[in-house]
Amino acid sequence: MMDKGAKIYVAGHRGMVGSAIVRELTRQGYHNLITRTHQELDLCRQQEVEDFFAKEKPEYVFLAAAKVGGIVANSQALADFMYDNMILEMNVIHSAWKNGCKKLEFLGSSCIYPRLASQPMKEDCLLTSPLEKTNEAYALAKISGLKYCEFLNRQYGTNYISVMPTNLYGPNDNYHPTHSHVLPSLIRRFHEAKEQHLPFVTCWGDGSPLREFLYVDDLANLCVFLMNHYSGNETVNAGTGKELTIKALAELVAKVVEYKGEIRWDSSKPNGTPRKLLDVSKAAQLGWTYRTELEDGIRLAYQDFLQNPLRAER
Repeated sequence: MMDKGAKIYVAGHRGMVGSAIVRELTRQGYHNLITRTHQELDLCRQQEVEDFFAKEKPEYVFLAAAKVGGIVANSQALADFMYDNMILEMNVIHSAWKNGCKKLEFLGSSCIYPRLASQPMKEDCLLTSPLEKTNEAYALAKISGLKYCEFLNRQYGTNYISVMPTNLYGPNDNYHPTHSHVLPSLIRRFHEAKEQHLPFVTCWGDGSPLREFLYVDDLANLCVFLMNHYSGNETVNAGTGKELTIKALAELVAKVVEYKGEIRWDSSKPNGTPRKLLDVSKAAQLGWTYRTELEDGIRLAYQDFLQNPLRAER
């Protein structure tokens, strides 16, 4: 268990996941949190990271920093996604180990699992068959971070763990028109269509892929829970165990945003992975379950979007 006064470094604290972890730690009474903006500390610069850890020596690290994006960004910037994620995670994990960090938690993504893994996906299906090509670079980087934590545990007896979230959404999400994930992208598009009185909105694909979504504050609650209650080389899935089609998701977002027009589908555009449902029985057996139902979470996310106009322009 982390002491309430323990020195805790949250990497990526201004992102959606990192900011949620900071909120959850603060809510639970942890008060000795260390954060650095990208301007203050470039995690892709090895010397900067080494100097930071040598000076601060955090006892616990939540590694939530990452270069992220949706299907367009991932497929257009494969090299960038692989390099940036690989370098920053290796720098942080390695420096944590060199400076005696008690425990580190690495945040991955469900895209690490094979494209056609049996559903729902258990933690042990990792590396059993090929990855989805559109985000292979990001997935390979995340798998490498997870494995480096495992190998440090095996070689040096560290206590480094990893958690693999399903699709996330919530406060501080990225609503960029082309570089965002599906749910925030839909929020923005339906909102703008409503504002502009557009008769229809065209979405990518045919709407058939199945997806699972977890509200980011629920993930943060699990992250702190695992830091206090889990040790092991295998990752832990983070999700709801529930899924819906992209078509149903679009209809739900339109309902929340109160867009009354038509939703059309462009089947010439890619669908991505046909299904990505996580098996969340491991987290459940540890004693954790999600709290926020999807429609409630989308309402909270839409309020965040409306209250943060500058974020919508990122």
